Amino acid sequence: MAFISGDGETTLMRNEEFSVDPEPTTLDLDPEFDPYEPQVGELPESDVSEADLENVNKTGTTTIGLTTPDGVVMATDMRASLGGRFVSNKNVQKVEQVHPTAALTMAGSVGGAQSFIRTIRAEANLYEARRGEDMSMEALSTLCGNFLRGGPFFLVSPILGGVDSEGSHVYSLDPAGGVMRDDYTVTGSGMQMAYGVLEREYSDDLSVEEARTVAARGIKSAVERDTGSGNGIYLAEITGEGVDIEGHKQFDELL
Repeated sequence: MAFISGDGETTLMRNEEFSVDPEPTTLDLDPEFDPYEPQVGELPESDVSEADLENVNKTGTTTIGLTTPDGVVMATDMRASLGGRFVSNKNVQKVEQVHPTAALTMAGSVGGAQSFIRTIRAEANLYEARRGEDMSMEALSTLCGNFLRGGPFFLVSPILGGVDSEGSHVYSLDPAGGVMRDDYTVTGSGMQMAYGVLEREYSDDLSVEEARTVAARGIKSAVERDTGSGNGIYLAEITGEGVDIEGHKQFDELL
């Protein structure tokens, strides 16, 4: 290396520190290595086979959501089954509060539904803590759809019901993340029987008490014929004051 000194003379310097290694070090990488993995948006793959599904606890289920001018009524049966052929539990609470004025029902895989409910409840609580206000039902339904579309919630098809400043809302949610709002909706294996009752008896001017009776009749109709539904009913009454959930083994007191 050369530099010019203060007296104008050019001086040559040789220093081992400035020498260039003629053979640079190379990394021994796996030829299959991809530095860009995992791709953005890539989800973990499930190794669950079709045979494994036979041993998954499922709610079988009939779940109902109804809107009224004064609030929302949701109803579910209490049975969980293995493959729809064996009753594995007779007292499953399939509707849970996830927001000060909203609730979700379970339909499908019990494990997936429970995980989904815990996740949505945590997200709603975080939203309230960060912003100092409750999430609107439109925002909550969008959040639910996004999690179902992109998350690991296996075989879940719930109903979201709630009340906010814009009124009463019921949304059916499908496993692919679809979100559909309606005045009333039904999911689960007993939906055909329950829909028949709701088509005949629902009107948009029902009181909350009348909606409870209609929902109970819908669940009872499904329980009579659907082997995946039975063992009682859970009713959730949602108003601007909060969520009230109660269980009944007998239908007579509700009809």
